[in-house]
Amino acid sequence: MGAQTVVADVADILARRVATGEYAPGDLMPSVRQVADEFGMNRATAQLVLGRLESYGFVDAHRGRGFTVRDVRRAGGLDVYRRLFPLSAHAPEVAAEMFAAIVAAERIIVLDALLDYTEADGGVDPAELHAAVDELEALARADELDYAAMLAIEVEIVRTLLTDLGHGLPRAVLNSVGEMLFEVPAAVRAYFAASPDLHVLVWRALLAVWESSSGPTEAQLALFEDLFGLYHEKVVARFGELIGAGAGSAAGRAETA
Repeated sequence: MGAQTVVADVADILARRVATGEYAPGDLMPSVRQVADEFGMNRATAQLVLGRLESYGFVDAHRGRGFTVRDVRRAGGLDVYRRLFPLSAHAPEVAAEMFAAIVAAERIIVLDALLDYTEADGGVDPAELHAAVDELEALARADELDYAAMLAIEVEIVRTLLTDLGHGLPRAVLNSVGEMLFEVPAAVRAYFAASPDLHVLVWRALLAVWESSSGPTEAQLALFEDLFGLYHEKVVARFGELIGAGAGSAAGRAETA
């Protein structure tokens, strides 16, 4: 158990160096001997560390040469990205860049789900949706806000809509995006750049549209898309403030502690 913990911990340290650019794509990773010497372990354990990095998708093994760093952002899949984002927290500029990419992907999935459900006359029981929004409202009015619980409710509502629409792949991507976000408290907090009460109001408005017979006008849909985009811009900016990226402040970093 102890040996496995050491392997995981050292693999995360080396993966963080990849995430923050200390080891650039194409670089030769430290050798088994160098890893063993740096972290005070035997070579067999160091080999396991590098093997774990390979299983993470962060390095490629080459017989006779050792391990080289993969371009994980270019070639990595969702599993790599999920591991990369939390590891980048020690490099605010990298984390902010990655968060912006995550938000852009999430925005497309969620916006498409909301618009498609509006046009499709979806079949989710309205009582189920009202119950979820009621729960969100109760959390939004609590003395101590639980941002993770509120975001989890919103993700689950969108997941329900995607299931009803039969959009399996977007739902799978949303699940992976959600897993990435919930591992980074500042990312969860950033999604409430607007007050939780406003989140509740938006969901109430959407429920009213879905239950109406007339539906929204094209102008209303266009306005919603514009406001949705502005909201996500605020989310990205708020994350940068919280982690101290760019002109972010120490006060922002302290808030996430």
